[in-house]
Parts: sequence; C-alpha cells; structure tokens
Amino acid sequence: MTARTGRGRSSPVTNALVLVATILVGVVAAECVVRFIDGQPQFVFPLPEPIGRGSVKAAELDAIPLAPGVDRAWFDSEPPPLPNRGKPRPGWQELFHWLEAHPSGDMEFRPVDIYKVWNSRFAGDACKHRFLKHAPGWLYVYDPPDGMAIPPYRFYPDSTLPDWLVTNQLGWRGKPIEFPRPHRTIRIVFVGASTTIDAHHLPFSHPELVGHWLDMWAASKHLDVHFETLNAGRESVVSTDIAHIVHTEVMPLRPDLVIYYEGGNQFRPASIVDKVPEGKPVAPPNAQAKPAPEWLRVASRYSALMGRVQSAIGLAATDLDGREWPKPHYNVVWPQGLDEKDPDLSYPDMPVNLSVIQHDFDTMRTDLDSIGAQFAISSFYWMVKDGMVLDPVRHKYILQQLNVANWPFRYRELERLAKFQNTVYAKYAKVHDLSFMDVAAQMPFDPDLFIDAVHTDYAGVRLIGWIYLQKIIPIIEKHLADGSWPKPDAPDLPLATFEPRKMTFNCTPTQ
Repeated sequence: MTARTGRGRSSPVTNALVLVATILVGVVAAECVVRFIDGQPQFVFPLPEPIGRGSVKAAELDAIPLAPGVDRAWFDSEPPPLPNRGKPRPGWQELFHWLEAHPSGDMEFRPVDIYKVWNSRFAGDACKHRFLKHAPGWLYVYDPPDGMAIPPYRFYPDSTLPDWLVTNQLGWRGKPIEFPRPHRTIRIVFVGASTTIDAHHLPFSHPELVGHWLDMWAASKHLDVHFETLNAGRESVVSTDIAHIVHTEVMPLRPDLVIYYEGGNQFRPASIVDKVPEGKPVAPPNAQAKPAPEWLRVASRYSALMGRVQSAIGLAATDLDGREWPKPHYNVVWPQGLDEKDPDLSYPDMPVNLSVIQHDFDTMRTDLDSIGAQFAISSFYWMVKDGMVLDPVRHKYILQQLNVANWPFRYRELERLAKFQNTVYAKYAKVHDLSFMDVAAQMPFDPDLFIDAVHTDYAGVRLIGWIYLQKIIPIIEKHLADGSWPKPDAPDLPLATFEPRKMTFNCTPTQ
C-alpha cells in the first residue's frame, strides 16, 4: 500500500517509515527463522551456546544395525519437556552474565563454576586453591559425609542453571528421580565426565534420549516394564572420582545397569614420549581465521542472525589451512613387552593412566556386584586420524584441541593411544565378563558432528544415544527372558541428597 498526501501524492517521510518498518519486519522474521534452525530460544538475551547445525547423514544412520523391534523413525523423536525446567533462582542469571563479561584467572574459573556446589574438603582454603581463588568472594559448598575430597563438586540440586542445565534432587542432569522406585522399573545409570553429561545447553543428553527410546521400544513390544535412565556425569572428573560417585551416589539407587563412558581427562600422551619438547604451539600463518570485530562478537551473543554473519566472515577467508600444525620432533618409547593388540592387563604403569583406570574399574565392578547391579564399559571416541584435513572454520575447536591442548603430540600418536585405550577397555570387559559397548566402532568419522575432538553437538549426541540403544536392548531382553529384570521390589534406601551452603572468603591481602 502506498501512502498518499492530502493531494494524492506519497509522503517521503511516510514512505521512509514504511521502508524502515518493512526492513525491521524482515530482519525480525529472519532472526526468528535462524533461531529456529539453530535451536535457539526466541526471546532470550544473551543467547545460550548454539545447539549446532550438524546433522546425521542417512547413510551414517543406516550403518548402525538396529536391535530387534527398533523403528528407525524413532531417531527423530524427542522426549517430553522436562517437568522440572523452570527459571534460574533470583539473581543467578544476572550474575552469570556479569561473570561472562568479567572473566578472571584466565578462564580457569568459569561462570558456570559458581553454580557448582564444591566439596568443602576439596575447596579447603579457597584463597590457596589454584582456580577457586578466582571466584567472586564466595562459593556454594557441601560437607561430604565420608570426609573425602572427591568428587570435587556436585551441581546445585533441584534447579535450572543459567546455562540451561536442569538438575534433579541429586544434582544430576535430568528429570527428578522417581522415589520411591516404581513397581517393575529397570533403572540404568550413565557415569562419566563431560562427554556423558553432554553440553549443558542442549535440550537433552544422550542418556535421556536412550530412556525415551527405550520407553518407545517397551510400548511397541507391550512390555509391562518401566525404564528410568539417569545421568550422573559431570565435567572434569576422572575415573577415581567416578568410582567414588558410583559408591556414594549411585549405589543407594540400586541400579540394574551402570554404563561407564570416559576417556579424555586422564589421556596423557606424554606417557609414551621419552622427553617432551619444550615450547608452545605456534599456528601456521594461514591456520586460523582473523577474529571478527568486537562489535560483531558482542552482537552475535544477542542475535543468531549476527552469529551467522560472523561465521560468513570466517568462511570468506579462503586461504585458511585445516591441516595438522607443525610439531617438534620427539621420540616415542612404547613400553617394552606391552602388546598393543592383546595387552597384558597386569602390565605395570600402562600408558595414558590405564593402570589407574583399571583399578577404578575394579572398585566399581566390585561395588556394583555387591548389590546385584551390572557394570558395562564403553569404548571412547576421539575425532583424530593421522593425516586428516579439517575445515578450519567449522572445525576450529577440533583443530585447537588437537594442536594446542594436546601440543606437541602428533595426530598419529593420539590416534594410536585412543585405539590402545579402547583395546584395554574391551579386554578388561571380556576378562571380567562385562558388557562392552563399542560406541567408537560405530561412530562415523564425521567432524561435522563434533564441537571439538571429543565433545559432540546435538546431532552427535543423538547418534551416540542411538548406538547405545541398540547395545542395551539385547542386555534387557536377556534379563527379561530369565526373569532377573525387573528386580523384585525392595525397600528404598535414602537418596544421596546434600545441603548446599554458602562459603564466603576474601583473598585480597590486608594492609
């Protein structure tokens, strides 16, 4: 419609306003479309991290053999919304964004760390702690009943955190634990670190997706059973922490199956190098895109459309190189007599902390066996191959993790040790008659599914969950057939709940 003046002619001012309004409507519409595609909330500012634009290719999905009774169409279905998702507690969101804008300690203490409830024995004198000293003068803490300094923290329970993580009464990710345990319930608990809990801002973690698909499977088979899949993972923990989590937090739930997935936090390639070269990683001149202007980086926090513009600027840098960065020479010294294909599990001081990890496997296996629970071990996937070339924009965090965080180790050593780690995991499971879930063998080599070298985006999370589904169903069918699952009802044990309290401190030296 054309605006007219009193003499029948268009007003320039009115036309300009119409043009501006049309442009604004178009921008808003484009923003809504991009947010929908990127899985972003429509009216949240600043934006959480994007879910990811990767997708599972049909051929990748078809390559995964389906367990009996599984329908491939289920892969695209989502669990119901979490009943305990709400708003963060008063003041939390504002503090979170303030901490994002005022990082301290070279990001050793991250904004989300303020919403962890730290083990008071681990925290000790916070002013003397390597990274807790960077907290803003206070922390949430809890007093461990056993007096142990592990695990280092738990998430604040019964809350929605500012980074979108939703926790239940134990501080675990996901919906509330059903207490008392419902009749004819099969309870599965996943344990691990960041690759188990998955990125906090994603709608669901892979254990939650597994539970949703198991319910669909049970309904299609008309089974009189109920599944509860729980996620006890938390980032940065190691196998000794995980063993303690199993002992103190998982065992009171009397789980039927506990699944271990972790292989990054104790992965130390220096264990096969006689002398690690000194120095720091240096990126080739054409290895990284030039940073976007500060105004655009800020705008991308509030607009998914501006985030796309920022990515487009990076893609325009056509001279980028996604090959492995130059690395200094070093000598690999493989432990004498240690067979890479058939390792002696009793070999002392195995590479990449595998002796320590096996000891913790022993602890978990023994603990779970004492309550009639089954322990399963998963292989662990590293996105690394000798000679691989990545897209330096889309895969920049993979490049950084492999070439900066794991400097100076070459891709071929990382790949070799990742394979060896999974070989040890598989043999340990075989020797102790445990289920081995070879996730790594069925994950495609597709860097578009990964955020960095070990963490997947939402498409990758879904694929990992789908692989687990096919591995878990045969275990369930076996127990259903012999009548060992579901277990007879038994009195519930107290849940391992805890009481957060606020601890204040002042690390500023007094005059």
